[in-house]
Amino acid sequence: MNTAPATPFSGRYLTLEEMVAERQRLKAAGKRLVFTNGCFDILHLGHATYLAWARAQGDALVVAINTDASVRRNKGPKRPIVGQDDRAALLLALRCVDYVILFDEDTPERVIAAIVPDVLVKGRDWAGNVVGSDIVEAAGGEVRLADLVAGRSTTGIIERVLDVYGAKK
Repeated sequence: MNTAPATPFSGRYLTLEEMVAERQRLKAAGKRLVFTNGCFDILHLGHATYLAWARAQGDALVVAINTDASVRRNKGPKRPIVGQDDRAALLLALRCVDYVILFDEDTPERVIAAIVPDVLVKGRDWAGNVVGSDIVEAAGGEVRLADLVAGRSTTGIIERVLDVYGAKK
């Protein structure tokens, strides 16, 4: 359940069930749904560039973000830096993001199977290992890999902050 306070973005921060219904509406209207996922902790230029490119691959973009618990399992106990509801609101503030949903599992496979997007986008660093690609391709969809912006990563930002302020890692 989403716990964020009401914002101008609330109607686009959806549960999986709401997103499945929205997917059906988009499909009936002949619209191509693009899906991507990630932690999106500490938004940066690399994220914005990636998401804008992903949105250009179809008519609507849904971004599935890991819950805080899922981020901790994947990235360690000190992450995320920014909580899930704030990450969702920040993503929805970007013009290119139409919907955000949460997933608590370590991968978004269950979400992809429920939504079955037309296009699944991941960064080129995931080539050959895109979770859900089999589901999307079996339904006639496609997987597209986005180029990454060199030198832009959340981990890099965290490391620079720690270096500048002299904190121990």
